[in-house]
Parts: sequence; structure tokens; C-alpha cells
Amino acid sequence: MKMTTAVVGALLGCSHAGGAVFEFHGSARSLDDDRPIYQEHHAVSGTCESGVFVPEQHRVDYLRASDDTGFASKQLTYRQSVQLPEVDFHQPEFNERLEISYPEANTLDITWQKPSSETAMVELRFGSKLVVDAGFDQFVRANWAAVTSGQSVEFDFLAPTRGDYYGFVLEPGPKNRVDADIVVQIRPTSLMLRVLVDPIVLGYNRQGALTHYLGLTNIRKNADANHTAAINYRVIRYPECELTD
Repeated sequence: MKMTTAVVGALLGCSHAGGAVFEFHGSARSLDDDRPIYQEHHAVSGTCESGVFVPEQHRVDYLRASDDTGFASKQLTYRQSVQLPEVDFHQPEFNERLEISYPEANTLDITWQKPSSETAMVELRFGSKLVVDAGFDQFVRANWAAVTSGQSVEFDFLAPTRGDYYGFVLEPGPKNRVDADIVVQIRPTSLMLRVLVDPIVLGYNRQGALTHYLGLTNIRKNADANHTAAINYRVIRYPECELTD
């Protein structure tokens, strides 16, 4: 999976570690009424290691579609692994803040300031299969060979506002839902959860960049529910190395 946007990086194979930046923007439309809701501006800084981009910091700014004013933000820091970012997510309009950190190996702390201003704190032990927040994007790329050959991969996904994680599967998705080179979906493995939680459909291009997202978002529609949206992404800047092996 080779990109042609960085000739020098390709010639050198990015075999040494060096600074790199990956930028992309998303436009979200409501799946309820197709109206524009918000924009996402992503800026990911990291390094090129053995020819592959490794994220270190990831900033997301959320802007209203109506007037481009910022209304929420998220900062992710990748220290434990690319699938386990530290998270600081803030929606001031609802007085909500969600923080995820890792005080020690195989342990995470969740601090959630709810819209009601009540604060919930949870410490959770986890195993090797856990994926947190935007770590799902890195998880897809880490399993790129399986994804592009139509295989399924099971993992655990953190539901921070529930203070627990649940079994999910990454598998081929419905190609009639999005116009993407590669379509996958994430769905619960539990029959009970499948009734309650709709699959999230993801589209990727052949370089390994996310192009489409269909499903429940982390952006609030009101104090009781989040938006369900179709988000189309476009790459602003690729790193000078590959996104996948």
C-alpha cells in the first residue's frame, strides 16, 4: 500500500524516525434529516518509523456547520500504544468533559463530568485486545492485510460513559452504504448488544486513510442523546511515509 505524494520519503523508505504530520477534515450530516451538522478538523503529529506513520499527538476541533464556530475539542496522546490513546474531550456547551488516562500497565482511569455536572470516576483493568476512542482507526490499519482480504478481527472496545468495554468484531461492510475503496463495519459480538447498538460503517481509501463514517458520534444532539451522522473525510496533508505496512 504505497503512496506517491512524498517522493523523497518513498525513495528513502522513511527508514529513520522523523517528524511527520497527517491532516484531514470531516463534514458531518445528520442521518435523521440529512442536514449539515458540524465539521471536524484533525491534525495528527507523529514519526515515520520503518516507513510507516506512527501517531503521537492528535488534535480534533469541532466547528458548527452553520457559522464555523468551534464548540468542542479533543486531544489524544499516544503513549501506551496507537490503539490506546489518552483522551481529553470537552463539550463546553453541555458542561461535559471526558478524560481517559493510564496510571499503570493494563489499567485505565475514566473521569467523566456529565452534562448534569455530576462526575463519575472509574478504574478499569483490561487485556491485550482493548481499543480506545480514535484507536479504532489505528486498529484498522494495524490489521490492514486482514481488512483488505475480507477477514474478520475481534477486539474489545471501550464505552467510557458506561465505564466498561465490550466485545466487537471488525468485518467486511455493506458496499452499498458508502462509496469507498474499502468498506468495513464494527459491530458488537453479543446478540443482546446487537439489538441495542447499530454497526458503525467505515470507508477507507487504498492508502489507508479514513474517508467515510456512518453511525453514532460522540457529539451531543442534546443532554440525553448524541448525533447519528454520515461523515465524509478528505485528506489535507499526508505524512511523508505510509499509513499502513
